[in-house]
Amino acid sequence: MLKGFSIYGLFGEYDYEVSLSNGYITFIHSLNGYGKSTVMKLISDILKGNTDEVKNVNFKRIDLKFSDGTALIVENVGESPLIQMQKNELEEEISAEELRNIQGVLYISPDRSVVYTEDGIRPALETYVESLTDKLRTAKENDRLKDIPKSGRKELTDAELEFWSKDLKAKLDFIKRAGIEPDMPAGYKFPPSRFEIMRYRQDYEDLAFSLEEYVKRYYDISESTIVYTDIVNDLLVNKSVYINEGNILSVRMDNGAMLQLDKLSSGEKQILIMFYLIMFEAKHGSIIIIDEPEISLHIGWQQRLGKTFSDIARLRGMHMIVSTHSPQMIHDCWDMSVELKVEDDR
Repeated sequence: MLKGFSIYGLFGEYDYEVSLSNGYITFIHSLNGYGKSTVMKLISDILKGNTDEVKNVNFKRIDLKFSDGTALIVENVGESPLIQMQKNELEEEISAEELRNIQGVLYISPDRSVVYTEDGIRPALETYVESLTDKLRTAKENDRLKDIPKSGRKELTDAELEFWSKDLKAKLDFIKRAGIEPDMPAGYKFPPSRFEIMRYRQDYEDLAFSLEEYVKRYYDISESTIVYTDIVNDLLVNKSVYINEGNILSVRMDNGAMLQLDKLSSGEKQILIMFYLIMFEAKHGSIIIIDEPEISLHIGWQQRLGKTFSDIARLRGMHMIVSTHSPQMIHDCWDMSVELKVEDDR
C-alpha cells in the first residue's frame, strides 16, 4: 500500500514530501496554484502506467513509497520517463505494463459530471446508471448453480457442514437484499438440519460447494449495491434511491412521487457519481484519489463525507487521498491532513 511520496522540481520550482496517515484516509490541502491537483493526477497516471501523460508534467522526479519498504522512482528525463523500482537499495528499471500491477488506483477528478466516450461527451450519472443496470441484470440472469468437481474438496464433518451451510445461508440472505438469488434445486431445504445432512449427505455437500461458488461470484456486486444505496439514502433529504424491477436505479420522493435522475440537484448528482465510482469501480486494496469532493455540496454534507470515505476504505482495505480546499471536508480530522507548502511558507 502507498504510504507517502516525495516530488522534486514540480513546475521547476516546488519540492514536497508527504506521508500518508496511518488510518484509512489522508486529506491534502494547499493554496491555489501549488500543484495539488497536478500531483494527484500524476500519481494516478504513474500507477496506471500512463507514461505519455506522465512525461507531459513539468517535474524532475517523484518517489512513491510503499508499506513493504519498496519505492517507485520516476525521473522525467529524455524522451520518456525513467521508471525504476527500488528494493533493498537496489534499483531496477520496470515497464509501463509492470507499473499497473504494483498498486490499484482509482482517480476521481473534479470534472466528474461528464464522461468522454468514442461517441462524444455523455452525462456521467446516466452512463453509470446504465452500467449498474447491466451488472445487476447479468447477475440475475446467470442464476444457475455450477457443479463443483469433487476432487480437491476439503473433507467436512457433519457438524462442519451444518455450520458452513448456516454461514452460506446468511450470505445468501444478504445477497438477496440486492435482488440477486440463485435458482435453487427443488426439494431441498437450506440450510439443512443435522438429520437431513445424515440422510442426504452427498447431496447437501454438493449443494453447499455450488452455493459457495455462487456467493463468491456475486457477493461483491451485492455488497456494493447495498452499501451504495444505504450511503446515498443516508445523505439524501426527502427522497431515496432504490433498484426497481427493471434493475434501474430510481428516485422516489418521501411523498411517493417519482423523480427523474436528471432532475436531481447538482450536489445530489455529485454524491451519486462519487459513490458509484468508489463502490463499483475501485478494487479491494486500492488507493482512491478524490480531487475536490466538495464541489456543489452543502457544508453539512462536506462535514459528513470524511467519515463515510474512511468507513468504506476500512470495509474494502483501501486508503483514500482526498485533495480539498474545504476545511469543512477535513472537519475534525486535521490529524489526518497534510498541507502542501513551499519552503518559504513552512
